Formats: sequence, structure tokens, C-alpha cells
Amino acid sequence: MEKPERIPGQWALPVAAAVNGVGTGMYVPFTLVFFHHVTGLSFTTVGLVLTVTGLAGIAALPLAGAAVDRFGARRVQLALYGVRAVGFALYPFAGSLAAFAAVALVTAAADRAFPAVQSSLLGEVARRAGRDRLQAANRAMQNGGNGAGALLATLVIALAGSAGYTYAAWGNALSFALAALLLAPLRPLPAAGGAAARGAGAGYRLVLADRPFLVVTGANFLNALSYSALSVLFPLFIVEWLHGPAVLTGAAFTINTVLCAVAGVFVGGRVRRAGARRTRAAALGGALFAAAFLAQIALGTLRPGSAAVLGGALVAVVLVYTLGELIHSPAAEVLAVAAAPEAVRGRYLAAYQMSWSLAKAVAPSLFTALLAVDGRAPWAVLVLTSAVAAALLIRTERHLPADAVRPTTTTVVRAATPATPATPGAAAGHAPLIPRPAEGTRS
Repeated sequence: MEKPERIPGQWALPVAAAVNGVGTGMYVPFTLVFFHHVTGLSFTTVGLVLTVTGLAGIAALPLAGAAVDRFGARRVQLALYGVRAVGFALYPFAGSLAAFAAVALVTAAADRAFPAVQSSLLGEVARRAGRDRLQAANRAMQNGGNGAGALLATLVIALAGSAGYTYAAWGNALSFALAALLLAPLRPLPAAGGAAARGAGAGYRLVLADRPFLVVTGANFLNALSYSALSVLFPLFIVEWLHGPAVLTGAAFTINTVLCAVAGVFVGGRVRRAGARRTRAAALGGALFAAAFLAQIALGTLRPGSAAVLGGALVAVVLVYTLGELIHSPAAEVLAVAAAPEAVRGRYLAAYQMSWSLAKAVAPSLFTALLAVDGRAPWAVLVLTSAVAAALLIRTERHLPADAVRPTTTTVVRAATPATPATPGAAAGHAPLIPRPAEGTRS
């Protein structure tokens, strides 16, 4: 058995994730109010600008993926931290519509690209089961930071009034700068095929030709709709359909955030020790999402009149939903990282991140349209999408690289094979990029 590979400066990534989470948590819960106060523009204008620039920012993903493959994820992530820090430092001075739109566009592009680059960095600094451990730690620390940031912003605004929003913007900029400094000790592991592998990819046509990876990406789009449910659908369902108190929405967010921060590493460790395949773990997480959504349909049918009964039922739903998130998230993210050929990992993960960005863009209009028909309709659609995503993951499992489905824990000696013409993926220690092996041997 191999000992877990020690990651140089391994503490830096989750600690930086926590600091990044503090900054993000300082403005996300108050987005419209936050930008209204720091720019002086109307809520309608702020909302329109954020929507347009957010969608336009998705165009930065392919560029970020190519940059990662050329320069390395660590350098690109440091650049994105710098852009985000400057952007939030400038927001209080962006009083005109043109200035706000310009700063918002650049910042949105960096925000949309950041998760894909961070996943690529995870792939550069850890291998095999170490990626699962590091991903679980990152997510737990990020969620803890989000909660701390939201609390800090609340306190600052309560003490400083409207000026507190400006202080929160500068605090957010400072958090991004500090997170960048914390990454200094982190050193990527040597590439499996040597430095020549860097930039050896032939572009996004490799991603588009990799059908198993596209299936994984499509399944993630369906599951990403489930993640949007807590922030978009849950509050509307409570207030508009169940006619429950709005305070239950805050309680749901608090329970979810605390459990993700406190239990994330523990749940991830239990899943790994059980020897679960990443595809099966992600499918199980989706099944738990579906169970929580079925419960919402039942709750929307019964519509309990007692606030205590309603509150207890919603807590139970959030607990099941959060358990699904804790199981699904690390497995799905690391599955994508491990399935991406090393030489073009940045491009692969940029394409994968598109599934998150598109789901976030589609979810508000989809959920509100379905809710207008019947309060249970959006939950029924989410049950279907979760079930289809789980089926897709299990069906494509045998077409993915074996070490992506289940990380190897033993030293494997490959038999020598006759020399064949080099392919882009072989130089990086991967199977040839095109075509994928039809079936991988399981470890």
C-alpha cells in the first residue's frame, strides 16, 4: 500500500479557501443592497447590470482554461485573486453606470473563471485519494468562511450603517489579496510526463470529442440545478406556496452552511473509507437530493398549518438535502478533475464549470415559471433531473478512466508495450486523449 502523497504546502489551499469564503460571504447574502449602497445606483439598474455582466463573464471560462494549460493553475489563480481584489476595491468609486458596468464585467469574468481554475489547481497539487481529502477540506473551509463573512458583514453594517457596505467591499478586496498571499507555499507536484506536457493539448476539440466526459458534465448540469434550489426555490416555496414565515429561509441557510462546514470532512472521509466509486457516491448524493425534493412535494400537498410542524418538516428536508450535498460535491468535483487528461486539464475543467454557470443562469427563470403553475412542479422536475443525473453517472462509469472512478491505492507496474506513435495524452501519463478507452480496468 502507498502512503498518502504529501502535498507541499498542503495547508495553504484550504486556508486560502476559508479566507476567500469570508470575502464572498461578506457580499453574497446582500448582493443587491450591497452594490446599491456602494455605487448609489438604483436596485433595478444594479440587478440588470449584474445579470448581463454575469452572463457575459461566462465567456471568460474558455480563456481561463487555455491559460491554465499554458501557464499553470497556480499562476492563473493568483491573477484572478488580483483582479477580484482590485475590482472590489474600486466598487465604492464606481458611481456612474458605465464605471459600475466596467468593474462588474471584469470582476464577474474573474468570479466565473475562479472555480474551474481552483479545481485545476487541486489536480496539480494532489493525486489519487489525496484529491478527495483536499476537496472535502476545501469545501468545508469555504463554507465556514462564507458563514463567518456573512456574520462579519452583518456586524459591520449594524455598527457603521450605510458606510458599512463600503467597508465590507474593501474587506472583501483585502480577503482576496490575503488569500493570494496564503498560496505562496503551495507547490504543484511534478507533471506525470514532465514539463513537456504543459500546453501540449490541441484545444477544446478534444473536450468536445470526449463523450464520457461530456456525459459527466451534462449530469453535473442536472445536479447543479439542485444546488440552486436552496438559494432560489426554497425561499419562494416557503413564502408563496406554504405561506410560512420568512425566518424559516434563514434557518435553512444556517443549517446547511453550518453542517457543510462542520461535517464536510467527516462525511467525505466515511465515503472514502467505504471504498465508494466516485461515480456511485455522486449518484448517491443525487438520490438524496431526489428524496428531499419528494418530501417537498409531500409538504406542498399537505401544507401543514402549524408553524412548529412546518418548521420541523423543513429542517428534516434540509438535513437530507445537505447530506446529499456533502456526499455529491467532493465525489463529483474530483471525478471531473481525475477524468481530465493532465495536459489539457484546464480546458476540460473550464468546460465542466460551464455546467455550473449555465445552471445558475437557468434556475431562477425555470423555477419561477414552474412555481407559477404549481408549487410542487419545480420539485417534481428536480426529482427527475436528479434521477437522470444519477443514471447517467452510473451508465458512463465503465467508459471513464479506472483511476478517475476509484483512486488507486496500490502501486501499479504497467507492462511494457511496443512503441507506438505518440499521442497528446500519452506524454502526460494518460490514456490517449482521443479516443478514450472503451472500458478501463478497475482497481
